[in-house]
Amino acid sequence: MGIDLSTRVAIVTGAGGGLGATHAIALARRGAKVVVADMNGEAAAGVCAQIGAAGGEAMAAAVSVTDFAGVQSMCEDALARWGRIDILVNNAGILRDKTFAKMDLDDFRLVLDVHLMGSVNCTKAVWDTMRAQNYGRIVFTTSSSGLYGNFGQSNYSAAKMGLVGLMQTLALEGERFGIRVNCLAPSAATGMTNGLYSDEMLAGLDPALVSPAVVALASDDAPTRSILLAGAGSFEQAHVTMTRGVYLGDAEDAADQLLARLNQVADRDGETIPGRGEEQYQYEMAVRAAAQKVNA
Repeated sequence: MGIDLSTRVAIVTGAGGGLGATHAIALARRGAKVVVADMNGEAAAGVCAQIGAAGGEAMAAAVSVTDFAGVQSMCEDALARWGRIDILVNNAGILRDKTFAKMDLDDFRLVLDVHLMGSVNCTKAVWDTMRAQNYGRIVFTTSSSGLYGNFGQSNYSAAKMGLVGLMQTLALEGERFGIRVNCLAPSAATGMTNGLYSDEMLAGLDPALVSPAVVALASDDAPTRSILLAGAGSFEQAHVTMTRGVYLGDAEDAADQLLARLNQVADRDGETIPGRGEEQYQYEMAVRAAAQKVNA
């Protein structure tokens, strides 16, 4: 039968066009009732009309993700209408690209406020509801710019990598409440990327080719704590790993040894994916204890 979302209620932010619109339509096609949230209420209503014309059910919400009171009101309206909120796709975003040397700090703060704090606002507004119903699926929109860097996007990169850290912890905190939290790094041609891609690239970067990842991450069988990459019909996964490293102890020349052995520190043979932050110091203490035992 495939993924069935007919009992689910979803909120998609920045859904008046681009990726958000294709996500909302894809979720509705699988049966979800969808809140189409966007600062542009007319655009949101247009997407709702498309969903309705295809036999789906949706409601528009004209709201900025930076307005926590507005976000709370949107969630209250969804609960009043449908009784639950199961899926949140944090998609809303903006660009203010410049090199760091030329960037105004107001533009840095604005991008963090929309991408990072906007996602925090929306997630906070649904968190207690999801905990109470012991079910939730949350998707944060990260980016390869955050994961790997991109020239002229220090603000965007910082915000997008911040979402990965948020996902890592919320997945742990939500686990016993049936809340699964993941990140999606899309490659798509949208209004935010106008002028960035050639015509040839645009042809393959249809936002609709990304939305299957959202449907999968919104499903009952979704993973948690994954970083999916999606674009042009291709899907990959990114990982934050820890190498085996080297033990230098309290050597007087530890800094000099470290510099000389950085290639060994970076060697990925035997690297691991820590399940929690404390696994770093647990590993380091275990290495220290083993070295001391050998030298005893």
